[in-house]
Amino acid sequence: MICSTLRRVGHMHIYLVRKASGVSKGHHQHTVGSRPAASEFAARGASGNVLELLGKSYPQDNYSNLSRKVLSRVGRNLHNQQHHPLWLIKERVKEHFYQQYVGRFGTPLFSVYDDLSPVVTTWQNFDSLLIPADHPSRKKGDNYYVNGTHMLRAHTSAHQWDLLHAGLDAFLVVGDVYRRDQIDSQHYPVFHQLEGVRLFSKHELFTGIKDGESLQLFEQSSRSAYKQETHTMEATKLVEFDLKQTLTRLVTHLFGDAGAQDQIGWAFGLGLERLAMILYDIPDIRLFWSEDERFLKQFRVSDINQKVKFQPLSKYPAVINDISFWLPSENYIENDFYDLVRTIGGDLVEKVELIDKFEHPKTHKTSHCYRITYRHMERTLSQREVRRVHQAVQEAAVQLLGVEGRF
Repeated sequence: MICSTLRRVGHMHIYLVRKASGVSKGHHQHTVGSRPAASEFAARGASGNVLELLGKSYPQDNYSNLSRKVLSRVGRNLHNQQHHPLWLIKERVKEHFYQQYVGRFGTPLFSVYDDLSPVVTTWQNFDSLLIPADHPSRKKGDNYYVNGTHMLRAHTSAHQWDLLHAGLDAFLVVGDVYRRDQIDSQHYPVFHQLEGVRLFSKHELFTGIKDGESLQLFEQSSRSAYKQETHTMEATKLVEFDLKQTLTRLVTHLFGDAGAQDQIGWAFGLGLERLAMILYDIPDIRLFWSEDERFLKQFRVSDINQKVKFQPLSKYPAVINDISFWLPSENYIENDFYDLVRTIGGDLVEKVELIDKFEHPKTHKTSHCYRITYRHMERTLSQREVRRVHQAVQEAAVQLLGVEGRF
C-alpha cells in the first residue's frame, strides 16, 4: 500500500491510497543504534529466551525492548470495554458509518475490525506500506520490538495489506497502537487508533460525472511491482472531495455544528484519545487507564450519543524532582530515558521535561537536566514515597543507560 500523505492535523492522518501490485512479503533487516535495555526493566533476556504474549511464544533477541509497563497494557483493549470513553467514541463512529454508507443490498458498506492482534510482523508494519528499510520510523528508539521480526504495531495501517488482499474495499480498523514517546498529559506509550479505508473502481468513481465514461483512473505511465501508474488529476480530485465529505460528516456527527491494482481510494487515521479528550473534557491521557469508579461511572450512559462532560476528580498536588546526568559518549536515545521513567514510576509520572542542556567547554561532554512531575490521579503523594521512586530512576539511569549521575 502506498500512502501519499495529504495533511496531518493533530492525530488525524489523511492519505490517498494505492495498493502495491506485488510487494514481496519478506523481512528486511534494520540497522539500529539504540543501547539495549537491561532485562530488569525490559521484558527481554539473553538471546534464546522466549516471551509468552497473547497465547503465542516469541524468541527474544537483541531487538527485544518491551518494558514491563507496556506489556501490562497489552490485551487490555480499552476500546472494547463497554461504556469506557474510548468504546463510546468507537461506537459513535461505527454508528455513523453504518447509517451513512449502505451497500447495494442494504447492508453496511464498511466492515469493522476491532479485535486484531497488536503483535504484527515488521513486514506488516513497514514493508507492506512501502516504508524503506532505512527509514527513521523503523528506529528501535521509537518502536516496541518483540524481536527482529515481530513488534507491537505502531499504527493500525499494519493490517491494510492483509484486509485489502482479502478482497475488502471499505473497512474500519480499531485497536491499540504502541510508540515510544515523550511523557506529558497528551502522550502515552499506548494509544488507540481508528482507521478508515475505501477504494473505488473506475465505474464507482465516475458514475454520475459528466462525460465520466471518457475519464480514466491512471495516466499513461509505467506500473512497477511496487506501485501503480500516476493517478489522473480528475480521479485524484474526486477521491479527495469524497474523503473531505466523509470526514466533514463524521466530525459533524461527533461534534455537531460547533491502492488496489485497478482502483483508487483514501484512508484516514484518528486518535481515539484525542477525540475523547476534546469531546468529554478529559485533561490527562493517563485517566483512560484508570480503574477508579469515580471516573468510569461518568461514562455509563444509556445512549452513546449522550453528552458527557467529565467532572474532574480532586486535583492532588504535584511533587517535582529534577535529575541531571552526563550523557554517554554514544548511543544515548532520549526515548530510552522516558521508557525507563515510565517503567519505574508508572502512572505516578505526569510529565518529564528537558529543562537544561550543557556542554562542558573542556571535556565537551553533554549534560541533560530533566524535571519530573509526579502526581497520583487518586490520592496525595508524599515526598518520601516519591523520593524512593526518584532514587530508583537515578540508579537505573546509571546502570542501564550508561549515564554519569550529577545527583
